[in-house]
Amino acid sequence: MKRFQVHVSVEDLAQSVRFYSTLFSTQPTVLKDDYAKWMLEDPRVNFAISTGSGEAGISHLGIEAEDESELAEVYDRLARAERPIVEAKATTCCYAKSDKQWIADPQGVRWETFLTYGESTVYGEGSLAKLKEVSEAACCEPEAIRQAAPEPAAAAACCAR
Repeated sequence: MKRFQVHVSVEDLAQSVRFYSTLFSTQPTVLKDDYAKWMLEDPRVNFAISTGSGEAGISHLGIEAEDESELAEVYDRLARAERPIVEAKATTCCYAKSDKQWIADPQGVRWETFLTYGESTVYGEGSLAKLKEVSEAACCEPEAIRQAAPEPAAAAACCAR
């Protein structure tokens, strides 16, 4: 079963951890100096917060797959959405190793779809610059949607930092 993901950029991690731990009535599953994550079952959501990613507020939304078949199903939906997609295979992001695709909705809200298959001791590298670039190009050039080339994994999209 897929899990909804919400990632919020915060200014004060400790204060936000206290708030969300109270709201969710549980401590984070992952807690780092710049990042915290709750894997909640009710509601079924991967809720993450981090510092250092610019303006406070919603960073991005997502759908986390539990296996390759769910990931393929969501990737297929994204392909039919007729929006630019940035693919990031074997990427390190948010202290995890994952395969991802990024897309922005018509309002510019960033979405990631991903399958996590391991942990990492580092937050990760990369940015959403390629997604922004191909999304802006697609605004004026519909052909850019079909032409958007995936970024290499080392410089691939990751949680905005």
